[in-house]
Amino acid sequence: MSLAQPDPGVLRKAQRGDERAFCLILRAYEVPVFNYVLRLVGDRSLAEDLTQEVFLRVFQGLPKFSLRSKFTTWLFQVTKNRVLDELRASERRPRAVVTLDDAPQLEVVDAPFERLEAIDAVWRAVDNLTTDLKMALLLRDVVGMSYAEIADSLEVTLATVKWRIYKAREDVQLALAREGITFGSEAVEEPPIVAPEAPVVEAVVAGPVG
Repeated sequence: MSLAQPDPGVLRKAQRGDERAFCLILRAYEVPVFNYVLRLVGDRSLAEDLTQEVFLRVFQGLPKFSLRSKFTTWLFQVTKNRVLDELRASERRPRAVVTLDDAPQLEVVDAPFERLEAIDAVWRAVDNLTTDLKMALLLRDVVGMSYAEIADSLEVTLATVKWRIYKAREDVQLALAREGITFGSEAVEEPPIVAPEAPVVEAVVAGPVG
């Protein structure tokens, strides 16, 4: 799934300080930003505060935003900067653990227990990634950004983005293999190498698990 860009007319009004227009933008992107932040900081209350701060920064920065750029790329760049500021400030404080109740809800209807267990294992593996790897992976496999958009949002090179996503998927795949997670009809007997175009998170959440 990929985030759509806001209506140009609405965006221009928001740039001029129209609060109703900005509310439309807020409603469209608040949930994906919050879910992204929550996965990075692991604390619901903190994620709510940071999401509010992100959109405050967005509102304040909109007048200078260039309409030649993609809004979602800039939005997640602002989000990344705020989250990194928080992580640096709190790196010596104990990190709260995300519970299943706190985690972003996945659309799983009448899923068998084994499937729910696999989804839980995926998120545990993602949570154990480094911040750099986690940011890149979530923007690609959950938010749905292109590699180029991620590079712009994270302010790194395209090659760095590709490597981080490759490494993140490989680490998740290895973690799942250690737990005996199977895909389709084939069990993962040995830790495989994941191709850069194989979205492990999406595959397990959306695809069959046997």
